[in-house]
Amino acid sequence: MSQQPPDRSTVSPPARPDASMSLLTNVMDHSLDDGYAEATAKRKADGSAAMPRTLKAKLGLAAGLVLAALVVTLGAAEARVSAPVLAKEREELIERIDTETSAADKLESQVDKARDDVGERQRKALEKHGGDQGQLVALLSGATAVRGPGVKLVVDDAKGTDQGGGGPRETTGFTDTGRVRDRDMQRVVNGLWQSGAEAISINGQRLTALSAIRAAGDAILVDNKPLVPPYTVLAVGDGKRLSTAFEDSADGQYLRALKDTFDIRTGMSVQDEVRLPAAPSLIVRTAEPKAADTGSGAADTGKGTS
Repeated sequence: MSQQPPDRSTVSPPARPDASMSLLTNVMDHSLDDGYAEATAKRKADGSAAMPRTLKAKLGLAAGLVLAALVVTLGAAEARVSAPVLAKEREELIERIDTETSAADKLESQVDKARDDVGERQRKALEKHGGDQGQLVALLSGATAVRGPGVKLVVDDAKGTDQGGGGPRETTGFTDTGRVRDRDMQRVVNGLWQSGAEAISINGQRLTALSAIRAAGDAILVDNKPLVPPYTVLAVGDGKRLSTAFEDSADGQYLRALKDTFDIRTGMSVQDEVRLPAAPSLIVRTAEPKAADTGSGAADTGKGTS
C-alpha cells in the first residue's frame, strides 16, 4: 500500500527558534513605553500653552527677590542714618554720668573733710573739759584712734554660701544657716567687751557705747554702714588674756558651736599691735552741774523778817 505525502495545507509551520523569548523581543522592539510616548507627544503639542505659565512663575520669583532686596536695602540705609544719632545720644549720656559722678565725688570729699573737722573739734573738747580723765574718756567714747596689743578675730560665712548677713538665726525664713547673722556679731562683740577689750572695730568701723549692729535685708549694718564678709574684728587689750577669756566665755562657746554645726569659718590670733580708727560720727554730749541750793533764800527771808 502506497503512502501518500501529507497535505501541506493542513500542516502547521514549525515554531520560531525565539518563540520562547517573545517578552524580551517585545521589550527590545518597544523600548519606550506607549504611555511615556503619548505623554511626550502631548507635552510637545501643548508646549505653546505651558510656556506662559513657566514664564509667569519666573517673573513672580524675580519680583519677590527684588522686593526682598529692596526691604533689606531700606533697612540698612535706615540703620546707617540712625546710627550717628544713637552714638551721639550715648556719648551725651556718658558725659552726663561722668559729670554727675565727679560732682558726687566732690561732695563726698567735702563731707569727709567736714566730718574730720568735727571729729577733731570734738576730741579737743573732750581733752579740754575731761580733766585728768580726758584721755580715758576719749578712748572709751571712741573719739580718738588707738593702737596697742590685742586680738584679731575673723568670722566668715561657710563655703558655698552667698555673701551677706541677715536676721537672727532662729528666724524660720532663713534657710541658709551657713551665713553670719547680725546677732552672731552682736554676741561676738559683747563677748569681747566682757572679756576685757578696751576698744573694738569691725572691718575698720569703730564701735562705741552707742553703736548698733543690725540687719537690713541680706547685709549686716554697723552704725547704718553695710559690711561685707569676711568680718574682721580687732580688739585692743591684753592679747593672751583677752583671747583666753573670750574662748572660755559663753559667747566664745557660741561661736565655736556655729563653726561645728553650720561650718561658719572663724579664726582668732593674738596681735602685738592693732590699730583702730576713731569713730567717724561721734555725738558729744555735755552737762554742767547746777549750783546747789544752800538755803540762802530762807536765810535772807528770815533776816528780812527779823
